[in-house]
Amino acid sequence: MKSLVDVLFIVPGNPKAVFQKLGEDFSAIEPPALAGLFANYLRLKNCSALIADMPGMGMEVKDVLKAIEKCKPVLIVVVVQGHQPSASTQNMPAASEVCRAIKVEMPECKIMMVGTHPSALPERTLNEECVDFVCEGEGPVTIYETLLAFRSVSSDFSKVSNLWYRDSAGHIARSKKTAPLINDLDEEFDITAWDLLPMGNYRAHNWHCFENVGKRKPYAAIYTSFGCPFSCIFCCINAPFGKSSYRMFSPDRVIKEIDILVNRYGVRNIKIVDEMFVLNEAHVLGICDRIIERGYDLNIWAYARVDTIKDKFLERLRKAGFRWLALGIESGSKHVRNSARKKFSNEDVIKVARKIQKADIYVGANYIFGLPDDTLDSMQETLDLALEINAEWANFYCAMAYPGSALYRAAKGKLPLPDDEGGPGWIGYSQHAYECLPLPTDKLSAAEVLRFRDKAFQKYFSSASYLNMIHAKFGKTTAEHIRKMSQIILKRKLLE
Repeated sequence: MKSLVDVLFIVPGNPKAVFQKLGEDFSAIEPPALAGLFANYLRLKNCSALIADMPGMGMEVKDVLKAIEKCKPVLIVVVVQGHQPSASTQNMPAASEVCRAIKVEMPECKIMMVGTHPSALPERTLNEECVDFVCEGEGPVTIYETLLAFRSVSSDFSKVSNLWYRDSAGHIARSKKTAPLINDLDEEFDITAWDLLPMGNYRAHNWHCFENVGKRKPYAAIYTSFGCPFSCIFCCINAPFGKSSYRMFSPDRVIKEIDILVNRYGVRNIKIVDEMFVLNEAHVLGICDRIIERGYDLNIWAYARVDTIKDKFLERLRKAGFRWLALGIESGSKHVRNSARKKFSNEDVIKVARKIQKADIYVGANYIFGLPDDTLDSMQETLDLALEINAEWANFYCAMAYPGSALYRAAKGKLPLPDDEGGPGWIGYSQHAYECLPLPTDKLSAAEVLRFRDKAFQKYFSSASYLNMIHAKFGKTTAEHIRKMSQIILKRKLLE
């Protein structure tokens, strides 16, 4: 079989399994920015690449098989990511399904799996999944060196950086070579390979477009940095990097990408994928100033921390079109929040939220129920804080010990996890799935945590204070949209 393309990137996903009915109209359909960067990295090295984005292209497994047959790739790379780093694990069932089907129908195909989850559990992934290679690392160098190994006479995979593979005897092996993290992001990646993606298909989160909830397309998600310098116990962001790190694209490169998205694809709604965008002053203000110079009318959202918001940021962020800042508040209990390595007070949280809103920027507040020291009383403190802040949007999560996080390492073998024998498997790490299985605490069962979370969601989004604020800020249509959303009751196997 003569290959027509070097690498076919497959982006798996099953929104129905992950989000239940919320996936039909409320969650985002997000472009696979990571796969797009990987593809362009290869093209800059004179390799060819295509992307099969299953959620974005509406592809089923049979469609992926047809795409493989058509392009006959040297290497298939399955990129296991999600809407945020911790969402990689919940896409493993979809990744498993497509890999298994490929090996049944086309056993000669060579498959590599990359992403946060595979990097966190490389040996287990290679042992359990129908793949030939697993990348323990950020990906691009490993993918490229694997291609070079295929082109060589010896095909010696032991010299490929960060690679797990099977040796000639069929035993699982790990290469001894480790690639350093890519530091010159501008040079090595340039821009995302948007031309390989169906840019008209992507849809922003519903809340991202509360100002015009009927116009969520077109939409793009971009990286302006990799990694995070912080070490929250529940986060697995740095699993592919092996350590806490923070590397930035230059403001000039970022605006180059935004220019393309705006002028070529008509994009206005943009998500900054970075786990922590509002951090480095020169980076943040440099990007803002370049957007302001162009006069673009954008609707951007990005992550920030309570302790990284500076007054000098807010005016420029608003002028540049940053309409939303997402804050990791996590808990209303200082004790619980401190144990999660978030050391700020409720007064700090409220002050920063009000400061953001005063700058005419909306707040997306993130809360977690079931952190290690949580009780029913402390979870109620969290809900009370959420109701007091009354942010324009709130995400309510259950604590999960995601592979690659400090919480996973602490909990494995001591507390019941979704991937334990008899558990629901990787889909159990999905916050909105039927099979969702949160982490229990010393005082609470997983069922108590999940029940509290689901009730908190309903109480928040049906509260008169919240709906009146939404109606005043965004109008009747958005308020009705939220009422429709809050009527969806997620089915939970754990609570049946």
